[in-house]
Amino acid sequence: MQELAGKNALVTGGSRGIGAAIARALSDKGANIAVTYERSADAAAQLVRAIEAQGRKAVAIQADSADPGAIQRSVDEAARALGGLDILVNNAAIGRYNNIADFTVEDIDALYAVNIRGPVLASKAAIPHLKTGSRIITIGSAGADRIAGVPGTVYYMTKGALQAFNRGLARELGPRDITVNLVQPGSTNTDSNPETGESADYQRSLSALGRFNQPEDVAAAVAFLATPAARQITGTILNVDGGALA
Repeated sequence: MQELAGKNALVTGGSRGIGAAIARALSDKGANIAVTYERSADAAAQLVRAIEAQGRKAVAIQADSADPGAIQRSVDEAARALGGLDILVNNAAIGRYNNIADFTVEDIDALYAVNIRGPVLASKAAIPHLKTGSRIITIGSAGADRIAGVPGTVYYMTKGALQAFNRGLARELGPRDITVNLVQPGSTNTDSNPETGESADYQRSLSALGRFNQPEDVAAAVAFLATPAARQITGTILNVDGGALA
């Protein structure tokens, strides 16, 4: 079904992994797509070609999600290229892991800049473009509710901050009929965390279903929240974690 026909979506960090799967899922439902990328120009270009082959508009925009100026520029450029903006997916994120005693200030600042400040600034930049009925969807982590790996404390702290941001922004934008939701994936099979990796068996053991997410599992949840069927869902956290939080 083409529930998103004529809608325009921006997916930050959308050239690979979960972000690319989200871009494809939204396109499958009829949306035009803009993605940002930092370094993966070839992957972003390939994704654009695939979306254009479906008859959609598509554009890839280079932007560092740690750079406030680049965030503002990329959102404005996406709106211009697509002819407006209806859906923002805050997907761009980084992961850095270490025990607190060994964590550097530089790593703390990097995690804050991309994982917390990035979604806040992208949302701030998008709000003037968003019309009644628009969507903001942010990708968090089930680790915000269950910290299973000791070296992940600071990373999961940044994902926990997104929960408060999600609830507050939902209240702020509710009068404009703009919904704001948070999707929290569990272990997901990506280049940075393959289901064949060293810790994969341990991660599977945390899940009630005993398996990793595929990127398409997360994308399906995002695509649903973007559709009219989810118009009464806002300020909500949707866990896509195979039951890790059950």
